[in-house]
Amino acid sequence: MLRGLYDGTVALARTRYALWALGLVAFVESSFFPIPPDVLMIPMIIARPSRAFVIAAVATLCSVLGGLFGYYIGFALYETIGVQILQFYSKEAYFTEFAVTYNSYGAWAVLVAGVTPFPYKVITIASGVTQLSLPMFIAASIVARALRFFLMAALLWKYGAPIRDFIERRLGLMFALFCGLLIGGFAVLGVM
Repeated sequence: MLRGLYDGTVALARTRYALWALGLVAFVESSFFPIPPDVLMIPMIIARPSRAFVIAAVATLCSVLGGLFGYYIGFALYETIGVQILQFYSKEAYFTEFAVTYNSYGAWAVLVAGVTPFPYKVITIASGVTQLSLPMFIAASIVARALRFFLMAALLWKYGAPIRDFIERRLGLMFALFCGLLIGGFAVLGVM
């Protein structure tokens, strides 16, 4: 099932509606869809490097808007829809315990999930359930998604197809390490 969704998403990158499709995928990925917008962004940017930053801007804007929809799912529709989404991603079992301490580090969680392979949609729903400050959620989402998508766009714009393998396989790990070091540094300094 996921392979079919993946192949269909990549096929959208070859159409004249690719930018619209990217916006749609970025929106739904932030609240429930399993395929990340990177799958569309990579072939789109390789095909038209001059539009790399426009593509990143569309992905960022639509991802943040989708994150707001995920927040709404957590805030108002958790019992009906949110639980099912978390079950799909095998995150429901630990969600209750996670939600208890979530707001202490909510903005950091949004930031980390927004740039790493951790399902961002889980954090958007958690933010709504725990009623994380909406301005804080929006600000952290903008920073995280812009960092992820504009960095990817910059790498593809500069290095083209050769960097594709690195992005597809290792960029999530690099973001995770970077975020871990960043949070660890703040913890050592006593900022958190």
